[in-house]
Amino acid sequence: MNRSSSQLRALAYAAIVTLGGLVFGLDLGVIAGTFSYIKEQFVLSDLQIGTVGAAPGFGAIFALLFAGVLSNKLGRKRTIQLIALLYLVSAITSALAPSYWWLVSARFLGGLAFCSLALASMYIGEISPSHLRGRLVAINQFNIVVGLTMAYFINYLIQQFAQGDAEWAASLNLRETAWRWMLGMEIPVALIWLALVSLIPKSPRWLMMVGRDAEAKTAMARLISEDEIPHEIASIKESMKKSHGAVTISEQLRELFSRHSRKAVVIGVTIAAVQPITGINAINTYAPMIFAQTGADDPLWQTVWLGIVSLVAIVFSYLLIDRFGRRPIVLFGLLWCAISLGLCAWGFQQAHYSLNSAAIAEISDKLGETNPGISADLAGQIGAVYEDDIVFMEKMRDVLGSDLANKNKELLVGEAANINASLILFAILSYMAAFQFSIGPAMWVVLSEIFPTQLRGIAIPAAQLVTAVVNYFVQQFFPWQLSNMGARDIFLFYAVCVSIGMMALAFILPETKNKSIEEIEAELSGSDQR
Repeated sequence: MNRSSSQLRALAYAAIVTLGGLVFGLDLGVIAGTFSYIKEQFVLSDLQIGTVGAAPGFGAIFALLFAGVLSNKLGRKRTIQLIALLYLVSAITSALAPSYWWLVSARFLGGLAFCSLALASMYIGEISPSHLRGRLVAINQFNIVVGLTMAYFINYLIQQFAQGDAEWAASLNLRETAWRWMLGMEIPVALIWLALVSLIPKSPRWLMMVGRDAEAKTAMARLISEDEIPHEIASIKESMKKSHGAVTISEQLRELFSRHSRKAVVIGVTIAAVQPITGINAINTYAPMIFAQTGADDPLWQTVWLGIVSLVAIVFSYLLIDRFGRRPIVLFGLLWCAISLGLCAWGFQQAHYSLNSAAIAEISDKLGETNPGISADLAGQIGAVYEDDIVFMEKMRDVLGSDLANKNKELLVGEAANINASLILFAILSYMAAFQFSIGPAMWVVLSEIFPTQLRGIAIPAAQLVTAVVNYFVQQFFPWQLSNMGARDIFLFYAVCVSIGMMALAFILPETKNKSIEEIEAELSGSDQR
């Protein structure tokens, strides 16, 4: 096999494995379009909405406790196949959910499959040539963005059909079941991924780790040329010696916390915490809520722009990450994120909220059938000006009652908002571009590179566990924060967190481009200096 054909095969296998990222992106994106439907159907509070949004993140926490054990025992390929099956079952049960707790449970099940992101990075890092590893691992984040963009388009189209007068939409009862169709769009993609995973080879590094050297040579023959195999085997064996041959879980854990691995662990945990504390999954999951509070006519259409900008940014990251390196892209991107989030906070700071007769007429038109006295209730608010959305909503609860005001918060705030909506949209799009260009894909690249072969099955899922825990809290409490802190303070909080994360990574993040896993291990452990 020549060099170009081996690279094409590595690209093909990476593309298959990272389809799990596409399913992840779909799951993250489609749920964003369902909240207005399920909130009404199941009569949910802010914390319950947060539970639906965060249930997969909660499931991921549990899955990642066992992902390392499974990937070492069953192998990377078998574990990924199991994950693909979980995605499929979750998609089917989510779309059919008859109750709130059924939906939460189904999405929790899907969260058990979120460790696919760590497993994909691990697998690609083990089969890729060093000069292509950054780009191939970045496919993981690229596919997440593709999945998100697909989901945003799907949500928008289904909503348009649901609000239209087409006979076929009426026959499907699309107005009431739109959210089920949104969630059901995951099913065919998960099914295709499950079928394709059977085509990938087992990881040669894992095969050697468990003593199956003959199978490892066969797997290597599908990835590199015949004359490169002896050198690759020698490099892997040398890495295994430096890792003291840690194979059992207890040995790996002991080695993970040893002085030899300390620097890699600190880098992995830090970057794994910094990525989600930017608030990315709050924006991906609840973007329609944010846009509704700026008075946007069609929040789901604005989420489509999020997807488009994300795709463009991830393409640039894919092209540049192996040219400029991980460190400059991460640090530049985090600075860009902080500025964008600060601009968003400033935009909400400049807003004020007041109702005029046109806004009251619009609210009455949408709610008047079930609340006939709403125009009269709101008439006394004409001319009153409120400094932020929190104070405004407190007044709306006094005037309309807590249940009615909370249920229709996005409508009330959106109609009352006097805000530079274009500035908010620009700031959020700028933030999204910054994230997808930098820390989004770069985290997976760095995690795929900094841990030695013997520890990867434990270390990479452990790092993703940190990401999952932070993401869970971000997603769980964002709707509550939006109601109790206000948009300005939330975005300011994330801007500060990003700034702190950037400073921490500036001190510890090394450059790893164009280095083999064994070379990176030697540098981080200090063995190259002995």
